[in-house]
Amino acid sequence: MEKSISRRTALQSVGLASAAMLTSSLSNRIEAADTQMGAGLKGRINHSACRWCYNTIPFEDLCKSAKEIGMQSLELTGPSEWEILKKYDLTAAIGWPEENKWGNGMGLTSCFNNVKNHDGLVALYEDLIPKAAKAGIKNLITFSGNRNGLSDEDGLINCKKGLQRIMKTAEKHDVTITMELLNSKVNHKDYQCDHTDWGAALCEMVGSDKFKLLYDIYHMQIMEGDVIATIKKYNQYISHYHTGGVPGRNEIDDTQELNYPAIMKAIVDTGYKGFVGQEFVPARTDKIASLKQGVLICDV
Repeated sequence: MEKSISRRTALQSVGLASAAMLTSSLSNRIEAADTQMGAGLKGRINHSACRWCYNTIPFEDLCKSAKEIGMQSLELTGPSEWEILKKYDLTAAIGWPEENKWGNGMGLTSCFNNVKNHDGLVALYEDLIPKAAKAGIKNLITFSGNRNGLSDEDGLINCKKGLQRIMKTAEKHDVTITMELLNSKVNHKDYQCDHTDWGAALCEMVGSDKFKLLYDIYHMQIMEGDVIATIKKYNQYISHYHTGGVPGRNEIDDTQELNYPAIMKAIVDTGYKGFVGQEFVPARTDKIASLKQGVLICDV
C-alpha cells in the first residue's frame, strides 16, 4: 500500500512538474514575443496595415496600437488622416483620395482603362500628388477598372494614355502611382489588372519609374499562384505588397495555405526596401492581437 501511494505521489509530482514546465515554456515564448516587439522588430521588413480592415476601431486607437506593435504605417488613408498619423510618428505607406473625392463614379471598377475618366483622374491626381509629397507619402494607389468588354490590349493602351498624363507631376514630386493587382476570380469580377504580366507590360508602356504595381499576395495566389517565382521575376515593377490569408482573406497563420515567412524572405532577397501592408480581415475578436501576430509572422 505504501509503495502504491508512493508511486501515485511520484506520478502526480511528475505530472505537476511537466505542467509547470509547459506553462513556463509558454510564458517564456509569450514574454519573448513581447520583448521582441518592445525592443523593436528586425528592420528588414517595413510594417504597415490597411486602415479599412480595422474600421471598427477608432483611428487614433489604431494608431496607438500600431505604434506599440512597432509598425511604421497605416495605409489606404487619405489627406485628412495624414496629419493624425504624424502625431503618432506614423506614415501612410500608400495613400489614396478620400473615398468621397473620386467623383463621377470613378474608383476601383471604373478607372484608367476608361478614357472617359481620364480628365477627371488627371485632375484628381494632379491635386493629390503634391499633397502626398508634402505629407511625406511616397505611394498613391490607383486601379485599372473593370474590362466591360475591353480587350487586354485596348486596356493597356487606354491606361497608358491616362497615366502618362500624370507622370511628370509624379516624377517632379517623387511620388509613385501604384496600380493594384486584384483577382477577378473571387472578389473583383471583371477587373482588368488581374495578372502580373499584364501589369508589368503596362509599366513598360508608361515608361516611368514613378508608375509601378501593388502586388497583393492574396489576390495573386488566387489568380495565378507561383507567388515566390513571380516576385523574383517581376520585382522591378513592384512598389508595394499586401498580405491576406488564402482561402478567406483572414489571418495569415497556419489556418491558411500560404507560407508567409518564406514569401517575406523572397521579397527581402530581391533588395526591396518598401513596405508590406497587412490586408487580411481579422476573423478573431481581438483584431489587434491578430494584427500583431501577422506582423511577427512577416518579420523575417
